[in-house]
Amino acid sequence: MTRGQRFLNSLNDGRTVWLDGQQVPDVTRHPAFTGTLETIARLFDSLDTAGVREQIGFPSPRVGQYAHNAFLVPRTREDLARRTAAFTYWAEQTHGVMSRLSDYARSMVTGWYAVRDAFSQDDPHFADKISRYYEAARDQDLFLTTALLDPQINRAKRIDEENPDAVLRIVSENHEGVVVRGAKMIATAAPYTHDFLIFPFHHVDSAHPQYAHALIVPANLKGLHIVCRESFASVDAVQHPLSSRYDEMDAVLIFDDVLVPWERVLLKDNPEAVWRLRQNTSANALAFHQTVVRAAAKLRFVAGVACAIAESIGVDGFLHVQEKLGELLTQVDTLQALAIASEVHSYTDDFGNQIPAIGFLETARNLNSRYYPRAIEILQQIGAGGFMQVPSQATDYTGSVSQLIDKYFAGARVSAEAKIKLFQLGWDLIGSQLGARHQLYERYYAGDPVRTFANQYVNADKARYTKPVWDLIRQAGV
Repeated sequence: MTRGQRFLNSLNDGRTVWLDGQQVPDVTRHPAFTGTLETIARLFDSLDTAGVREQIGFPSPRVGQYAHNAFLVPRTREDLARRTAAFTYWAEQTHGVMSRLSDYARSMVTGWYAVRDAFSQDDPHFADKISRYYEAARDQDLFLTTALLDPQINRAKRIDEENPDAVLRIVSENHEGVVVRGAKMIATAAPYTHDFLIFPFHHVDSAHPQYAHALIVPANLKGLHIVCRESFASVDAVQHPLSSRYDEMDAVLIFDDVLVPWERVLLKDNPEAVWRLRQNTSANALAFHQTVVRAAAKLRFVAGVACAIAESIGVDGFLHVQEKLGELLTQVDTLQALAIASEVHSYTDDFGNQIPAIGFLETARNLNSRYYPRAIEILQQIGAGGFMQVPSQATDYTGSVSQLIDKYFAGARVSAEAKIKLFQLGWDLIGSQLGARHQLYERYYAGDPVRTFANQYVNADKARYTKPVWDLIRQAGV
């Protein structure tokens, strides 16, 4: 049995997934998930493909089979480069369109494991728990994702005392574990993940310790409901080449008194410790590194589609089009350069780990929240009305109309069939439900852009910038 097939089989574990008002008995057979799961299974299989596995993985010290480099604890810059190679390979295999292929959450777990001794004072069992989990996730190919945000019930209140379940909280505990009630959003890849990383996105004040926890929650626990949004998946791989393969389902997790075993409770009732875990630079930098590599791959793909469309309709020689295409290439180079800078300026943390410089990664993530919507806007402008003249099929026309299609849908340098397929691909990026979802996702997946840009200022060493200014003024006054 292939590794990908083992992954698919493992999803029949009693999880409760809801879509279109109905419980999904088997996510591996539902058309909303089959295309995406085939993609993920193929990526899992690559860890057993000679010549590829060495690029994206390393032999597990316990079981011998290759584990993904997201689980590689970097001790040198060469290790960081190996992680980059793995992120790049999976991102390019999916054109950057799939952002939650588990390598982000796996990197978070790897980061927690790498700095596990930092939290021994908060919970003497933390290091042992995260070590056991890290090894299990690495050696069992566990698919992981995060769910950090609170549902939008009353955003004017961080903790709503009139509705205490508006934010996920611990309501009781027993010898088996803690019982949690509430909800979390947005859990991308939720229906086919094995485990969720659950912790507060915002700081919890000391008056509400029951809301401060760090949990790793199995997807099949009793009382956990995975409520999916509308599916954007298509069964037509020709007309919708992206939507048919890469629709990462988003879901809200509803915890109806879910018992989380003690071995999956990393921290609890400790707002300051949970916030330190949430803010840990080493873990965040390892995870953010993946997001920047993936975002660069996606912008590179959008730039490629835009260039191909410009060439296909003969507008690539126009100065104003060249200016727009140059802007797309600048976006790609900027994110790639920031990823490289984070590696070049990496440092050894207090635990001997080689950590990419997080400042460059935060800059890249902030820029991408504006870059991607702008990239889609440019793609719209270049293809313009051509996106709305694409016939429903690229081929299969019969009789005299087939010759007319060949004549009037041809491009400057490509056949009608090639041009139609190219514009269908472009429409999947700019006009489909999947495309609309991605514009929203890229704006907000890293957090509220206003807050993230502001945080970059608040956390910066501003004296580094202002000192030369005041030095000059003082010198001028002498």
